[in-house]
Amino acid sequence: MILTLGFVSAVQTILIGVFAGYYLSDSLFDEIGQRALMVSKTVAAAPSVIEGVQQRDIDELNRLATRMTLTNEALFIVIGDHYGIRLAHPTADRIGRSMADDDGDWGLRALKEGEAYVARAKGSLGESMRGKAPVIDPDTGDIIGIVSVGYGVNQVDAIIRRYSFVLYSVVGLTLLVSIFIAMVIAGRFKRAIFGLEPEEIARLFQERDATLQSVREGIIAINRDGVITTFNRTALETLGIDPDTPLTGRPILEVLPESDLLSVLESGVPDFDREVWLQNRQMIVNRLPVRQGTEIIGVVASFRLRDEVDQVSRQLTRIQQYADTLRSQTHEYSNKLHTIAGLIQIEAYEEALNLIGSEVSDHQALIHLLLDAVPDPVIAGCLLGKYNRAREMGLRLHIDSESRMTDIPPDLPRDQLVSVLGNLIDNALEATRQQTGAGGIVQLSMTDLGHELIFEVQDQGPGIPEDARQKIFEKGVSTKQGTEHGYGLHLVRQFLNRWGGSITVDDLPGEGSRFTLYLPKHGKGRDHQ
Repeated sequence: MILTLGFVSAVQTILIGVFAGYYLSDSLFDEIGQRALMVSKTVAAAPSVIEGVQQRDIDELNRLATRMTLTNEALFIVIGDHYGIRLAHPTADRIGRSMADDDGDWGLRALKEGEAYVARAKGSLGESMRGKAPVIDPDTGDIIGIVSVGYGVNQVDAIIRRYSFVLYSVVGLTLLVSIFIAMVIAGRFKRAIFGLEPEEIARLFQERDATLQSVREGIIAINRDGVITTFNRTALETLGIDPDTPLTGRPILEVLPESDLLSVLESGVPDFDREVWLQNRQMIVNRLPVRQGTEIIGVVASFRLRDEVDQVSRQLTRIQQYADTLRSQTHEYSNKLHTIAGLIQIEAYEEALNLIGSEVSDHQALIHLLLDAVPDPVIAGCLLGKYNRAREMGLRLHIDSESRMTDIPPDLPRDQLVSVLGNLIDNALEATRQQTGAGGIVQLSMTDLGHELIFEVQDQGPGIPEDARQKIFEKGVSTKQGTEHGYGLHLVRQFLNRWGGSITVDDLPGEGSRFTLYLPKHGKGRDHQ
C-alpha cells in the first residue's frame, strides 16, 4: 500500500509539476512577447523617433534607441525606414543594411499593412522575442518606418529557472508529504486489520464463510443500524425464506418484524435459549451483542426450530414430571410412613388403619379420575405431579370430578400444552400459598365438549387488578419479586397466538383469580406444522 499510494502520489505530483512548468514557460514567453510589442508601439509613437526617421538622423535615432533599450531593459531596439533599412542598431556595422538579413523577416506586416505583431527569431544578438510596430507620420498617416524591440530568450529562461526552482521544490515537498501520509494511512489500516495481508484476509473470509454455512443452526447478524450483514443458508431454510432472496443490506425489521435483535442491540444484554415464534415457527434463539471495546456494534443471533428438539424435549418433560412426582410422593409417603410407624408403636392400630385407608382412597380416586377423564399419559402425569406438588406445599389441588379431556387433537404439541397448563397451575399454587398459607385450595376443571378444549384454573390468591390483567402476559412483567420471573404467562400467550386460542382472567372478590384457557380443536397452528 505504501508503494501503491506513493507511486500514485508521485505520478500525480510530477504530472502537476510538468504541467505547471510548461504553463509557466508558455505564459512567460507570451508575457515577454506582449511586453516587446507594447514597447515597440511606444517607441514608434515617440515624436523624437518620428522626427528622426523623417530626417534620417541616424545619430539621434541611435542615441534614442540606446537610452530606450536601457530604460525598458530590452536586448535591443532597432529602427528602420519605410524600406526596412536600419537607421539604428546596437551594432554599428549593421546600420544601413536590411532588417531581413537578421531573421529573414522584411517586416512587411508592419510596413505594408500597418500591423504591430510579435515574432520569435534568432538574429545576430541571439534568439529573442520581438515586437514590431510601424512608425506612422502623424500629419499624413503614411508608414515611414518600423521599430523592432527584442527581449532575449536567455532572459526568459533565467526567469523560468528561478520560478521553476520554487515550483519543483514545492512539488518535491508535496511528494515527500504524500509518501509520509501514505505510510501513516497504511500503518493505521494495517493495525485495523490486525496486521494481516490481503491474501490472509481473503483466506480467513473463505474459512469464516465455510464455517458459517456448515453450522446447522440458522445465524443472522446485524450492525449498529439494525441492517443485516451476515446470514447462512440454514437461516433461510429455517425461516422458510426463498434461498435466492438477498438479505444483506436489508433492515432486520423488514425481514423479521417480530425479531427482538434491536432490543438486545439497545440494552447490550445477551439472551440465551429463549423460546420465540418467528415466521409462524417456534424456535429456540440465542442473541449475543457484538462489542468493539465498550461500544456495541451489532448483534448475532443463532436459532433452530423447536421441532428439531421436540423429541428430546418430550422425553425430558416426561422425565421431569416423573421425577417431580416421585420426589413429592417420596417426601409425602416418608412422612406418612413415619406417622403410621408411630401410631403402631403406641398401639393406635385403628388410627393407623384409618390413615392408610384414607391415603389409599385419595390416591385411588385421583388415579381413577385421571384414567377415565384424561387418557393422555403426558397430561395425566403432569396433573398427578402437580397434585403431589400441591400436597408437598401444604395445599390441595382439587380436580373437578366432572372434568373430561379425551378429545385432544393428535397434532396439538403435548409438551407445549403441558408447559402452558403447568405454568397456570404453578402460578395458582404460589399465589394461594402467599395468601392463605397451608390449607389453601387450587381448583382445576377441564372439558372437551364442543369445538374447544377448556381449562379453568382457580386460586385463592390476592387477586389481579383489572388494569394489570393484560400486562401480566407481557414478557418480563410479573407480580412476583425478583428478576427471573415474567416469562411463564408470556409463553402462554405466545402459544395461544400460535394455536389460535385465548385466555381470560377473572378476579373473584375474596376468593382469588380464575384463568380460563380456550384452545380450538382445529387451531390455526395446524396449517403451519
